[in-house]
Amino acid sequence: MADAKTVPSDVAAADFIAAVEPEAKREDARVLDEMFRRVTGCDPVMWGPSIIGYGVYCTTYASGRDVTWMRAGFSPRKAKHSLYLMGGYCDEQSGKRRDQQLARLGKHKTGKSCLYINKLADVDLSVLEEMIAEDWQTMARIYPDG
Repeated sequence: MADAKTVPSDVAAADFIAAVEPEAKREDARVLDEMFRRVTGCDPVMWGPSIIGYGVYCTTYASGRDVTWMRAGFSPRKAKHSLYLMGGYCDEQSGKRRDQQLARLGKHKTGKSCLYINKLADVDLSVLEEMIAEDWQTMARIYPDG
């Protein structure tokens, strides 16, 4: 079985954020980092070359493959910020609340376990923080031994 391609690295998240271009995307990344730190109580860890993760959890896929992954995180991509919020996708009840939060969030797109935001000015930061906090609590409930 193949090893995971995206694993924690020794790169400091602060160094990565300091190099994000353009400047507006870098400033958004700083705000997101502060928000994730505040909500999770965790220091960031780089996962692969461009994902900033907070906390970890372990799970086993239906295929039997064991996976260790971040509980939450984001990547300040050139086109859009990608936020990795798995809780709303792992839990039906949280997913229903997530839908209500997304309706209040502002301009965004979603993927399977990602939230895409062009820039933070497009969204309500208090709703975003609420989503991150609820997601964090859901992941802690589902994966308590992370």
